[in-house]
Amino acid sequence: MKKRKETGTTDKGIPLLFSIILVFAILGVLVFSVSHKITREMSASAIQNLSETLDLIKATIEAILNKEAEYQKLMAEEIARAEDPEEYIRAYNKNRTMVKLSFIWKGKTEGISNTGEAFSEEGLDFSAGDMVGELFISDSYLNYMGTWAYTMKCPVVKDGQEIATFYVEYVYDSLDRSLPEGFYNKKAMLYIMDAKTKRLVMKPKGMGERNAGHLNLEDFYRANDIQDEELRQEVEECLENGKNVMFYHNIRNKKALNYMWSVNGGTVYLIGYVPIEAIQQEGKTVNQNIFTVVAVMLIAFFLCCILYYFNQKEQNRIRREREKEREIHSIQLAEALQAAQIASNSKTMFLSNMSHDIRTPMNAVLGFTTLLARDAENPDKVREYTKKIAASGQHLLSLINDILDVSKIESGKVVLNVGVFTLNDLVSSVDAIIRPMAKAREQKFHVMVTGIRHETLMGDETRINQVLINLLSNAVKYTQPGGNVWLRMIGQKQRSAQYEHIRIEVEDDGYGMTPEYLEKIFDAFTRAENSTTNKVQGTGLGMAITKNIVELMGGAIDVSSQVDKGSLFRVDLELKIPEGQTDKQFWKEAGISRILAVESDAGACQDIRTWMADEEVTVDIAQGIEEAVHLLQGAAGEKYQMILLDVEGMGEDGIQAAGEIRGAVDAGIPILFLAANDIEEGEGTLQAQQMGVLVKPFFVSAFKAKVLELQEKGGGKEKEAESGNLEGLYFLAAEDNEINAEILSEIISMEGAGCEVVENGKLAVERFAHSRAGEFDAILMDVQMPVMNGYDATRAIRALERQDAKEIPIIAMTANAFAEDEKEALQAGMNVHLAKPIDVELLKQVISQYAKGRE
Repeated sequence: MKKRKETGTTDKGIPLLFSIILVFAILGVLVFSVSHKITREMSASAIQNLSETLDLIKATIEAILNKEAEYQKLMAEEIARAEDPEEYIRAYNKNRTMVKLSFIWKGKTEGISNTGEAFSEEGLDFSAGDMVGELFISDSYLNYMGTWAYTMKCPVVKDGQEIATFYVEYVYDSLDRSLPEGFYNKKAMLYIMDAKTKRLVMKPKGMGERNAGHLNLEDFYRANDIQDEELRQEVEECLENGKNVMFYHNIRNKKALNYMWSVNGGTVYLIGYVPIEAIQQEGKTVNQNIFTVVAVMLIAFFLCCILYYFNQKEQNRIRREREKEREIHSIQLAEALQAAQIASNSKTMFLSNMSHDIRTPMNAVLGFTTLLARDAENPDKVREYTKKIAASGQHLLSLINDILDVSKIESGKVVLNVGVFTLNDLVSSVDAIIRPMAKAREQKFHVMVTGIRHETLMGDETRINQVLINLLSNAVKYTQPGGNVWLRMIGQKQRSAQYEHIRIEVEDDGYGMTPEYLEKIFDAFTRAENSTTNKVQGTGLGMAITKNIVELMGGAIDVSSQVDKGSLFRVDLELKIPEGQTDKQFWKEAGISRILAVESDAGACQDIRTWMADEEVTVDIAQGIEEAVHLLQGAAGEKYQMILLDVEGMGEDGIQAAGEIRGAVDAGIPILFLAANDIEEGEGTLQAQQMGVLVKPFFVSAFKAKVLELQEKGGGKEKEAESGNLEGLYFLAAEDNEINAEILSEIISMEGAGCEVVENGKLAVERFAHSRAGEFDAILMDVQMPVMNGYDATRAIRALERQDAKEIPIIAMTANAFAEDEKEALQAGMNVHLAKPIDVELLKQVISQYAKGRE
């Protein structure tokens, strides 16, 4: 049985062996065919290359001859202009190319040369009639130096009459410098032969094995054993007709390609040969590479056979290992399933929280709507209900914005909008939102800015504002009534002169957080849960959004907290410092070059001095009333144009201190009170001329605005507030939702304006196309509408052939609130993009700006 099994294995091996031999035989035939084809193609290519090389050498020699002829003609013209042509010839020194210059007057047979002896045309053979350009060229000859040379003669013409003949002798050795050192690795032979005398007049250096100048064509035939009469006859015919010839012939028992190449119409010839082995060198190299590849393939095949044997031996071990891997994989799948279940539970918990958080304000909206219908006749209750409905709606909108924000961050669609902003605007906008929230909870909100050298910076102000609002609103929410919330902006050591390194600290003394929650505070959908904070509403996305925004800006955020003691968030940012932001001219025009700051806080004093130094304004510091009065009384030569007084630093006697300061200076010098909040307008002292309040922290831009305000008041120029009044305007609105259309119409009519509503973009285009010029002041355009959307409608309106179609303001009002939606609206031709739900005041401001600006 075993023997039969072995026989069967042998029977199977013979066909396999035969198949392998057959495959390699076919491969060998293919390799030989390819090699033979490559050899033929490489030989043909080499012959073509040889022809091109000979043409290049021919062109080089002809260019040299033509240049010599042109130069000789120019010299003939110079000789014609010379007062004494013979003296001109004698004075000319020979060079490496023109070894002899001669001159014969017309009608004479003998003349002079620059070498000093008499010259005649005897010995020069011009009978062949060969020419270079317009000059006759002689047959080649050995000159008095024993060098092969040729002479060209040129008529000397003066005033239209030929007066003499000018001869120049050139040597063939001068051509040697312009010809190649060798070709085909210096295995080729190249001679230059005079066509008439069939003498070899030059052989360029570095080619062949013989010296030129001692052989003629017969010697060439004899040396290379070219005895075929028919071939020699063919060569003679080509020489007579000035044609090229190329033929194969064995040179010293080596096959070679012989050539004879005409130059200057057959005056001279390039003759020589190239061994075939040199021509086919590249083909041999390719063939060797092919055989090398085949050999490598054979070796690789046998190695594969050996590897296959060992591979079969390893299969059992691999199978056992795979079984172990399957067991491990099963365990990993179980763990992944558990993680997926945990994630699903987290999502379920998030949806549960969101359901509760969204339903809570929605329930308030619906509930107060019901109450509003019941108490519609009671104006006080209507105002109360509408206020609560608006508050609930705003809260619901903030929940939706959080969800949309985290979706954009996770999909990578958040893009920073970097621009120039001032810390004053940033702090003011944050203060305007957070301070009322803190005041409503009877909390104290403290703001401090110190150690920052530049107020104007570059960054995404909106995103920085969002980070601050998230951190501060959480601090207010999670701090008990009567607590404290701090916002600090602290300048850190700069890592680069082009960037301001700022640390933002948000601190509170509220409920604090547990160590366990601190580990996951920046995860999405997480929220601190305890009996104290459960009433605080939110998505649990704020901290995740904040961390992503900070990291997107290249910053870092960390947090520390203790339960019942409060929390501290630190954000480190590096913001670029823009160039040329100081306005030194303003302070010169305002007449302010020196001010006095009465401030008890040394750090705040230093910040004021640092910032104003960039504006070239000197700041003197006084840390008390006595010191301030002393400086004011002693400033005889250097008067102050402005006084900054820290009212809070003076305690309860701040107003009295202001009186003392006012008594020590001229009445025309303005005094600004530095205070954390606006001082009540009822204070009698502040009603005086040249006094005002500058809210802390100190910023140059805020100081500048206050100076302008005081100057306007001093000149009796009260700045009129910009009006958002829409009275008398008439609008075309495209809105497919009846409720939204009704609300929009009512809002516009409340402002004393009119509105015509159409249901889709197509109707909006048709209505505007048939309207009178100036009938509509602006178009309010929804985006998602049936028949024709707002983008296409806007493009169609802008394309109308009427002047106002290009000018009328088109305002997008849409629920598409992403940045790419705003970009698409502007690209379609709209002027501005407003996201739904519409902010009425913002709508009034935008309409007023664009509609009245058009007027």
